[in-house]
Formats: sequence, C-alpha cells, structure tokens
Amino acid sequence: MSSMRIRLVGFCILALPLFTRGVETEIVFREAPHRYLEHQPDDRFARLRKGIESGGIKLDTTDDKAFLSSVLKALDVPISSQLLVFSASSLQSEIINPRNPRALYFNEDVYVGYVPGGKVEIIAMDPEMGAMFYIFDRLRPQGPVPPITRSDKCFNCHAGNATKRVPGLIAESLLPMLSGASAETYRRDEQGHQIPLEKRFGGWHLTGQHHLKENLANTMARRSASRGFEKIKIEPGQMSDLSLHLRPTSDILPHLVHEHQIGFENRVFHAAYVMRQLLADGRGNLALSAKPQVEELADELAQYILFVDEAKLPAEGIEGDPDFIREFQRNKKPVTNGASLKDFDLKTRLFKYRASYMLYTDSWQKLTPALKERVYFKMAEGLRDQNANPVYTHIPAEEKRAIRTIIKETVPDLPSWWR
Repeated sequence: MSSMRIRLVGFCILALPLFTRGVETEIVFREAPHRYLEHQPDDRFARLRKGIESGGIKLDTTDDKAFLSSVLKALDVPISSQLLVFSASSLQSEIINPRNPRALYFNEDVYVGYVPGGKVEIIAMDPEMGAMFYIFDRLRPQGPVPPITRSDKCFNCHAGNATKRVPGLIAESLLPMLSGASAETYRRDEQGHQIPLEKRFGGWHLTGQHHLKENLANTMARRSASRGFEKIKIEPGQMSDLSLHLRPTSDILPHLVHEHQIGFENRVFHAAYVMRQLLADGRGNLALSAKPQVEELADELAQYILFVDEAKLPAEGIEGDPDFIREFQRNKKPVTNGASLKDFDLKTRLFKYRASYMLYTDSWQKLTPALKERVYFKMAEGLRDQNANPVYTHIPAEEKRAIRTIIKETVPDLPSWWR
C-alpha cells in the first residue's frame, strides 16, 4: 500500500478571550507563545503516520470495517470502547442520524470516529498542544491508504465555549430528530464526571446493565401536529443496521469512562495554555499578579482528579461490559497488594480509588511543573489523615491512605515530599 499523504488546510481563528473566575487571559492558540499550527505533533497518531510512511505499519484497505479495525489495532484502541451516537454533531453531520449512527472508540490519548458510508476521524492528544484533529479521505476498497486532512472546521465546535477556547474534546446531550438535527439541547458547554447522569446520553445509544430508570438515551423526536414534537424510544438496531459497525453495543461503562477522560483532558489543556501564556507574559517567570490564577487552576485540577462532585450512580449500581473492563485494565499499574487507579467500584461510584488514572498520561506528565507541583500539594492537603481540606470529605480515611500509597508507588516524577 502506498504511504499516507497528509494535507493541512488553512485555519482562520480569531483572538478570543479566555476567562477564569473573573481573571482574563487572552489565548490565541495559533499565535505566540503557543503557535499551534507550527508545532510538530508528537501524539500517538502522528507516530503511527511515521510508521506508515516508512513502510513499517500496514493498514487493511479491503473494506470500511477492515480499515477501521486496522486503524484501531495500530492505535491500540479497544473495539469494546465503542459508543454509538445518532445526533448530527460531527463534520459528517449530513449522514449521521438515527438510521445511521456514528461510532466512537477511545483509549487514554486517542479518540476515533466512524460513520458508515463516511470517513474515519481521529482526535489525538499531543502532550503540549492538546487535541490534534485528523480525518481520512473516503476509503476506496482495495485501494491505497487514503490521505488525511487536518481541517479548521473542527474548531467551530472543538475550540469554543465548551473547551474554553483552546483545542479540546466535547460531548453533547441532545434530542435528535429523524434527520439527526437537534430538537432540544440538554447540555452542551460542559464535560466531566460531575454532570448528573439524567442530563447525559441524549442523542446516544445506551446498552448494558445501567439500571437507569429515567434517561435520555435511545430517544428521538418525532413531529406531532398537536404538540410540536413527541419523544419516542428507539432501541439500538431498531432503525439502523448494527452489522455495519464492529459490534452492536454502546455500553454504559465506556460512556462513563469517556466522560471522565474528556473532562480531565479539557481541564488540563486549558490550564496548560493559560500557564504558557502567563509564563510568556512574565518572560519566563510568573508575575505576582498571576499567582491567584495559578491557585485557581490548581484547585480545579486537584478537585477533578480526586472526583469531587462526581455524579451519583443509580442505587443498584451498574454492570460494565467484561470485554471493556479487561481491555481497559490491561495497562493498569498495581501496587504490591494489587490495588490500582483503574480498579472499578460500579456500586456507588465509578472507581474504587478516587484518584484519576489519567495521572499516568503524557497530557498530565508534561503539564507545566510549577502548576503540577501546586496540584500535588492541594491533593496532599485533601488526602492527609488529619486536618484535611474539607472539600475532600467524600473520601474516607482508609481510601485516602490507599490512594496515597498507589500514587507514591506508581505515578512518576512526584515531588520529593509526597508521602
């Protein structure tokens, strides 16, 4: 197969102010000090591209499903992470609807989208600049690997209010009509595990043992002469051909993990852009006037990492897809007693130990050291046995001790004072 060609389409992004609790920091991510477009990506997909171009990695172009499977395998993205969304909220919105849902797949640093009859889209997280957006041209079966475009159209949504004006990740909750267009919006400009489950899943299929008696999933709007429109339930496969996808599921557990991850990534990269700007404004040093903003960023990150305000699970808990659990935990980092940050609870909360496994990612590890140290300090304040910060009272003492041990033994580059 021939090497994959990369095309870069020009961007046209205006200077937009970014606000943090009343403190204004202007971020123009394509200009200094960020220079997003000039940055040479070092994300998982960028490395895959080099392997393809060198001839070391081959992709299967037999047909759409074979091509998608080979892309996922090359990126180490589990098929069991599949989520199905039927709202028209993508570059390929014209072909996404309840009759033709789009599939999403993910691991810790790559997000892959595919809609039958369309193209494969990829968002890969560069550890310095955040989300990098790629889309394959339409596959010609048995032909060469199609070229890839990085399009400015992604930034219409992926660098807006939802991501605080820097390249990031979004997940919406909508009530789609048969066309895929939205009749109602439940939530748009917010991501993360704090969002109540009753506000999630609009425009998405939801499968598995989720025990959600009332939810927005598997629902579309149909026009009604008397009421404008009415809501009707559509089970996965009722209006679409699920054989066009790699599996028939859109399980509750990958939904919850995906929401946690994108909330983490958006907060980390918002902070990374702000810190880069503040350091540039101070010519390599943080001005005294910048320190309150750094503290606010550190508070937000520490609280998210330790699952403050995590949304409640149903009273019966949930049951996750065993395939996803197994593949998600393949790279867990256990301590001597076997405990890890990837251990699930699924009874009252998502994880058994409420400290995010995303601490192992390059997104976190390459965050500005001055900010990262402040986050660790605030985490330590919340996890100590006595006189802990009351914000973290949701974590009992035994769990706090377990979290401290796991972090100390498995997270690299901790401050020397961490206990």
